[in-house]
Amino acid sequence: MSITDKIFEAGVVGAGGAGFPSHVKAKSNIEYVLANGAECEPLIHKDYELMVHFPKEITGGLDLLIESTSAKKGFFGIKEKNEKAITTISKNLNGKVELTKLGDYYPSGDEFELVYEATGRLIPPAGIPLDIGCVVNNVETLYNIFLSQKNIPVTKKFICVAGAVKKPSSFFVPVGTCLREVINHAGGTKEKEFGIFVGGVMMGQLTFNLDEVITKTTAGLIVLPKDHYLIKRKNQPEENWHRIGKSACDQCSYCTEFCPRYLLGYQVEPHKVMRSLGFTKTGSAVWNQMADLCCSCGLCTLYACPEDLYPKEACDKAKVEMREAGIKFVQQKPVKVHPIKNGRRVPLKQLILKLKLQDYDIEAPFDSEKISVKKVKIPLQQHIGKPALAKVKTGEIVEEGQMIGKISDGELGANVHASIGGKVKELTKEFILIES
Repeated sequence: MSITDKIFEAGVVGAGGAGFPSHVKAKSNIEYVLANGAECEPLIHKDYELMVHFPKEITGGLDLLIESTSAKKGFFGIKEKNEKAITTISKNLNGKVELTKLGDYYPSGDEFELVYEATGRLIPPAGIPLDIGCVVNNVETLYNIFLSQKNIPVTKKFICVAGAVKKPSSFFVPVGTCLREVINHAGGTKEKEFGIFVGGVMMGQLTFNLDEVITKTTAGLIVLPKDHYLIKRKNQPEENWHRIGKSACDQCSYCTEFCPRYLLGYQVEPHKVMRSLGFTKTGSAVWNQMADLCCSCGLCTLYACPEDLYPKEACDKAKVEMREAGIKFVQQKPVKVHPIKNGRRVPLKQLILKLKLQDYDIEAPFDSEKISVKKVKIPLQQHIGKPALAKVKTGEIVEEGQMIGKISDGELGANVHASIGGKVKELTKEFILIES
């Protein structure tokens, strides 16, 4: 089988974001492949630990992607502060790959930022890296691409568990493991009442449900006391966010002035989107459009706004309304980097202070101890595209690594495999429950 066929068979998807099927990127014919090791979510350190402990697999995956795309060059983005990761990765890079050292800013891991820093190219508004001859992959995705060539499918996820836990750490966990078991593996919580940010405090989702499960795209868990500032802010009805914004936004424009996409030259203006909440005579049909190029990094809501309002959430609302109305914003102005962009970058340490997370800003070292689970609930859709179709039946005995969900021919999606051996106890259109 070809490189791309093996990636497809193994069910590899983007491990650091939305879960785009990796075999599609591997089929592209492009100039540059970029490895993204610039994780910037506060408190999450799992990519750093991967780069330190598995550099040969990551760089091997990068080499395979360069080969399959016929790229002429590769770039490897790592934060300059991560000296140990730079050392381990540099020792394994070939002559076609250049190291791109990045500052410790948020969101330096955004692919628009990384592509610009590495290549000097700007992705078109509403475009993707492929539009300018680039493919970007997270380092864990490259790790999985390397394993796919040995016919090892994606059955485990490397995650970081941090915050109010007794043993902050980074480790592999079977896909489909519930959050309760993952947190217990990290020593349990320090708090009786707590919430969990799945994927990070900036772009992740808040949950209190310990029965939720780890998927192929889960970056980590941040556990915080239930009375923490961030949980109080996030754990409100959506209508509260918009009602407060309607009554209190004074159009200072700080949200726009600190917006990473605005500073790169994209027409994203959150302060104008706030007007769509209804405090001007001009309606949402006009102001909603200023949200279409927003990347939902959360910097406007959680850092820039001096009144603790919710411009990011207003942008999310605006984008939904535009999709429902069939409106697509088209930027008329050429993309041109703001002259003061570098002066408005937000240092990660400063962001952590603003978020009141400094007490939890500690290492989360690699834990090689295997987590033992007796039950997994594996979603059939952990990726962009169509859900996989179940290839097993209730009561069937399956082995770890066996394909249990397959994408139909010609459909965009990713195959799904059993993360433990055992019996299929329940099967629906959404998930497969396996017990050992």
